[in-house]
Amino acid sequence: MLEQVEMTDQGRALETRFRVAEAATAALAAGGAIAASLMGNHRTRISTRAAEASLMSYHFLRYHDSAKAPPERTAQQTRPIGGFMQTGDGRWMYMHPGFPHNTEALMQILGNPKDRPAAQRALEKRTAPDLEKEIWTKGLCSAMVRSPSEWDESTHCQFLSCRPVVDIIQIGDADPIGPKTSQGRPLNGFRVLDLTRVLAGPTCARTLASYGAETLRIGAEHLPSVPMFVTDTGHGKRTAFLNLQDKKPRDQLNKLLSEAHVFSQGYRTGAMERLGFGLNEVAQKRPGIVYVSINCYGHEGPMRKIPGWEQLAQTVSGMAFEHGRHVNKGTPLLQPAAVTDYTTGYLAALGTLTALKRQREFGGTYWVRVSLTRTAMWLRSLGLRDNTHNEPIGSKEQKTLTMSSETSWGKITHLAPAVAIDGTEVTWKQPSMPLGQSNAEWQTN
Repeated sequence: MLEQVEMTDQGRALETRFRVAEAATAALAAGGAIAASLMGNHRTRISTRAAEASLMSYHFLRYHDSAKAPPERTAQQTRPIGGFMQTGDGRWMYMHPGFPHNTEALMQILGNPKDRPAAQRALEKRTAPDLEKEIWTKGLCSAMVRSPSEWDESTHCQFLSCRPVVDIIQIGDADPIGPKTSQGRPLNGFRVLDLTRVLAGPTCARTLASYGAETLRIGAEHLPSVPMFVTDTGHGKRTAFLNLQDKKPRDQLNKLLSEAHVFSQGYRTGAMERLGFGLNEVAQKRPGIVYVSINCYGHEGPMRKIPGWEQLAQTVSGMAFEHGRHVNKGTPLLQPAAVTDYTTGYLAALGTLTALKRQREFGGTYWVRVSLTRTAMWLRSLGLRDNTHNEPIGSKEQKTLTMSSETSWGKITHLAPAVAIDGTEVTWKQPSMPLGQSNAEWQTN
């Protein structure tokens, strides 16, 4: 299959010693190769510049009519907590405000400081391990910075190290349920239920949509979101609201499930089980399904139920420590792009495509597992570049990497898919749309 993949190295765009461009290129190229194989012998093409640009996809998003653009969250800029903050034992915590409920709960732990200096004083009364334990015990998001060696020696790292970067497990027997052949585009005729938020999970479904899958994003009106990320990851999808706390919406999701080929969810371990849509329940209702699980810290081990985000995967895995050591005078620093989020989304899409191919050829029900922290470990394992020399993507180059779409927000400019496959279109037929704008039903017959 590698003989049908063309990867062009065009230099680095991001200031980092981590091989994030190579990783994204490999993940996207592998997924494209599997997609191409569903149609026969077609050549897959990708450049490192396009792959690296995709790691900061939201950066290239432009609303042509600012009056129609969705409002962005501005309150976060004035919150007393956020980012790397030092504790009384000299260690660093990444305090992740996240959505409002997480911010309010973190503030309560610190005594509701009125401003950042007050929050810093509260942190100086705590040790990082004890504070992290309290935060995690309460089911909140934040984490203590770990060095690479500290993470590698941890119990949870041992659990993750025993699993592949993309974990594809056949959990049962089933007849093939997808289209026997792909006409026009690799995933024509396949249906994807996307029950994810923010970046990694939505990126997986967005990638599958670029290959022709009919993709329906299911959320609930009461759940918070980040408007910029909704637009960025919404290409190729219709979106509907179903509050799964209620029986009627659960019945509707079960109806959708009966005709789906992929069920992708990004909630913490145990959440979907409580709603009746865990792995075993979905596999029993829809034999042959590809069930995709995406989380921060992995699906086994002591941290599997802890909620987390891109920043926290970098924080615990040693990436933030190592990056700060090289470019920030030793102070922890995040990568200059959402490298574990987007790359994990591409790896999830690769696993899903592989499982769909197996399902078509051999039957079976499959479980695809990825996590942001396992991706971070893979990125570390690729080694470091000798320097951080980079050539940022300028306005002229942007024109070659972007496309325009007409949306409910007016015309927008955004990145085009990074992958090209000879003989077919890799694109999004459905423009991005606001959440909850569609009926919870499949369009195609």
